[in-house]
Amino acid sequence: MITLDEFTIQQLRLYPQATGELSGLLRGIGLAAKMVSKLVNQAAIADVIGEYGMTNVQGESVQKLDALANTTFINVLRNSIYCAGIVSEENEEMIVFDDPKNNNSKYVVLMDPLDGSGNIDTSMPIGTIFSIFRRVSPLGGPCTIDDFLQKGDQQFAAGYVLYGSSTLFVYGTKRHSVNGFTLDNSVGEFYLSHPGMKIPAEGKCYTFDYRYYHCVDDHLRRFLDSCNASRQGGDGRMSCRNAGCLVADMHRIFLHGGIFLYPGRKEKPKGKLRLMYECNPMAFLAEIGGGVATDGQKRIMDIVPGDIHQRCPAFIGSRQIMDSLAGYLPVSSSVTNTGK
Repeated sequence: MITLDEFTIQQLRLYPQATGELSGLLRGIGLAAKMVSKLVNQAAIADVIGEYGMTNVQGESVQKLDALANTTFINVLRNSIYCAGIVSEENEEMIVFDDPKNNNSKYVVLMDPLDGSGNIDTSMPIGTIFSIFRRVSPLGGPCTIDDFLQKGDQQFAAGYVLYGSSTLFVYGTKRHSVNGFTLDNSVGEFYLSHPGMKIPAEGKCYTFDYRYYHCVDDHLRRFLDSCNASRQGGDGRMSCRNAGCLVADMHRIFLHGGIFLYPGRKEKPKGKLRLMYECNPMAFLAEIGGGVATDGQKRIMDIVPGDIHQRCPAFIGSRQIMDSLAGYLPVSSSVTNTGK
């Protein structure tokens, strides 16, 4: 069994010119994930369930566990010396680690420290999503907003952590495939459990919140009707699954295939998900894993961001199902040819 630390070191040896900063940063994120996993497992007895009494920049109520997870990741990454700064869903502005060591770090991190907060008090799956970019500002000085406002195609690595029946750490880089590691609580180590993860070309599930069925356009409703007709037809082709947590829904798609749909709707044409630390990292992983990720018109990772908390519609999943979706959308050619 190979641990996360051993795996990142092995990958480092394949590139003699590498400095080891990315490996160190990933190990730091893994350490913070272990700490958050413990908080999640003890949430009820530690009295960290419930609202914190404030709202974040998105206007959403912050849960106690949201705040604790955010603080944990910020503190660990600040002390790791491998990160120049961070953007978090829970903070309106970027956080710059302006000290001599971190100013020489090559990377910045964008993250949703705790995805699926509505699942906390019911012990349903929740997660962490992160995206890593290489800085464009000069080393030696503090990072700048330009380091964070890069297209998703410039991501150096991305990943997620799923806190469920077990805790899984999944990440991918441009040079390597997507790999998953399961936490062994008895020794406090992540072990490689899902090497070379690939999204199946076909799948039997789709994720959509039917509360918004009448709020999306006719093209998408026709696609949803086709999925539902297959499900009702009894052939077992499609089933609707919605965990209320992007990490959990995307992890299912990585294992079994399918499609995740979070479109814009009449009152929110840009949707609800955030481009920089939800859509981009999941799109990055999906494409490395053989899937496709679009906003319904173009490749998600081609979008030029204008704000660190920018929202974006998301359609991510198995290539054949995404091709089928493209046939229902008004701008199908750009969607069909999306992905690598």
